[in-house]
Amino acid sequence: MTTRLESGTASGPQLAAKGLILLSFIVALEIVIMISPFALFFYAIFNPFLLALAHAPATRWLTAFFLPHMIVPPNAVLAAIRVSGSALFVLGVSAFLICAMQVYVGKLWKTGVATKGLYAVIRHPQYVALAVAGVGLAIMWPRFLTLVLFAVMLFLYYLLARDEERRMLGRYRDSYRAYVDRTGMFLPKFAEGLLPGQRQTDRRLTPGKLVAILFLPLAVAVGSGFALRTYTVNHLPLASVGVVDLIGITAEDVEAAREILPSVLGDPAVAARLRAATGREGHRLLSYVIPIDYTMQGMIADTGEEWRLFEQHKTIGMITEYVVHPFAHLTEGHAHRATPHGSGTSAHDSPAMKRRIIFVDVSSGTRPLLSSRDDFGIDVNRTPRFFVDVHLHTAEVLQVKDIPSGSGWGTVPTPAF
Repeated sequence: MTTRLESGTASGPQLAAKGLILLSFIVALEIVIMISPFALFFYAIFNPFLLALAHAPATRWLTAFFLPHMIVPPNAVLAAIRVSGSALFVLGVSAFLICAMQVYVGKLWKTGVATKGLYAVIRHPQYVALAVAGVGLAIMWPRFLTLVLFAVMLFLYYLLARDEERRMLGRYRDSYRAYVDRTGMFLPKFAEGLLPGQRQTDRRLTPGKLVAILFLPLAVAVGSGFALRTYTVNHLPLASVGVVDLIGITAEDVEAAREILPSVLGDPAVAARLRAATGREGHRLLSYVIPIDYTMQGMIADTGEEWRLFEQHKTIGMITEYVVHPFAHLTEGHAHRATPHGSGTSAHDSPAMKRRIIFVDVSSGTRPLLSSRDDFGIDVNRTPRFFVDVHLHTAEVLQVKDIPSGSGWGTVPTPAF
């Protein structure tokens, strides 16, 4: 992560800064860890911290999500943002690896300071590459905590870069000064020239400047997150049927559910559970309409061991598909898939013809819930109650099952949309 090729041990502050940067990437890579066999070990340490944040009104927003993660992005804007997350992550990681190879090959051959390739344009391309990858990760795993740590990471990158340049000037003096004069720190020279504060390596950082440098990216990151969350909630595919609110993985699922749900709600086993779950003041009943074999249903509720992704041992394949084909896991089960000849399963009975409706109790102790959009407030509590499997065309109830109060990951705060 540096333009220098000198050896030596890092100072205490440097080690602390790099440790915090590593922590920020570990938190951002929760998306990978939670579908890996290491999820239980990770959450044994991390989940108490998440729960402490979630239980305090002032910090609960940090565990919330600001972009769609479990549903197909409902419009072109949100779809483009999600695709850009994958593109930025791949671009950032690729640029980082190229620059790292350039630095360490130069170190091996003792060619001095890296000044070619991206280093001919900016002095810290590895930091920039990691920042670009960090933006991509924040889009792919859009928890507010990821945004906050990303902003802190940018602040630490700046401090580390300044410290490296101070030591480089002390070692290489005029040659490095000439390099500084013809390159930008994090942006090309022509772009950096439009910003205030030239020769930042020479300028002394006062406490006021440090605070401003930290809180400007923090304000931009968090403010953007809240703006995106408001936009997302306002465009969710929602509907209401009687006392039940609906959200679908796709808008088509919502329309289909509006047609079949009245018959489903009239089923005696379903009606009995509805009477127990509705009518309480300050509560609403939200139903997630999903394909019966929807990959991510464990994030909504604990519907069975097969949907606890950390038990599937398919981490590399799943995360590769998630990055390269960002919507594939969301649209599985929607299209009618051909049934193999001689399988004994008719098209009528195929999984594509079935939907699972997961009923979740939603409540808030701080404000009344007046509409289906209020079901997705940061301050609400969501408790899974039961699910119903139903045939998409006939509205036949195939199964009704009570479920535990947590998700497939227990009490870990998971996305709501």
